[in-house]
Amino acid sequence: MSLETAEEIVRWTGRWLAVLMLALIFAGIWQGTRQPVGKTTGSSPGLLRSPLFYGVTSAVFFGVCFLLWRPLPLDLTPVWRWTALILGSLLYFPGMAFILWARLALGKMYFVSTGRGAQLFAGHRLVTHGPFAFVRHPIYLGLTVAAVGGLFLFQTWTLVIFLLIPLGLVRRAKVEERVLAAAFGPEWLDYCRRVPAWFPRL
Repeated sequence: MSLETAEEIVRWTGRWLAVLMLALIFAGIWQGTRQPVGKTTGSSPGLLRSPLFYGVTSAVFFGVCFLLWRPLPLDLTPVWRWTALILGSLLYFPGMAFILWARLALGKMYFVSTGRGAQLFAGHRLVTHGPFAFVRHPIYLGLTVAAVGGLFLFQTWTLVIFLLIPLGLVRRAKVEERVLAAAFGPEWLDYCRRVPAWFPRL
């Protein structure tokens, strides 16, 4: 198989995997906005049920992605292109698989948060199985790994910007942990003692 064909197949697969992931996330958001509200934290958890909020943030997100989807000024030799393709695949696809696994493990407990607010549902359950048995924030870990891999695969300015996303995810994770601690108390503390936040224990 030629290098050009391999790049085309891997990038095509990566793009459609991202579309699938976005569809699952939006389906989860839609489902979550219809569940009764439970515990909340932060200054603006109400935004999470606002169609305007999702419309504006989606427009900004996809607009930035579109505008910055320009190739980086790189002139890689075939050896380095193969290296980038292999390394990118080894990071991007497992990262996306980890996100998918976590999204499916959350099921009806899935919802989004912001750096300023998070909310649970009435009758919310603490999910500790699947990837949540290894890290407390597997979706965020998967996003970080996939963003690094995506930079190697697609080599666009959009993916450079994606590398800044983990900075916001750390803040968001803290907001989520506050509401989980308030809702689950000792059960949450015991879970935190057993399971690290970001990096699985060997």
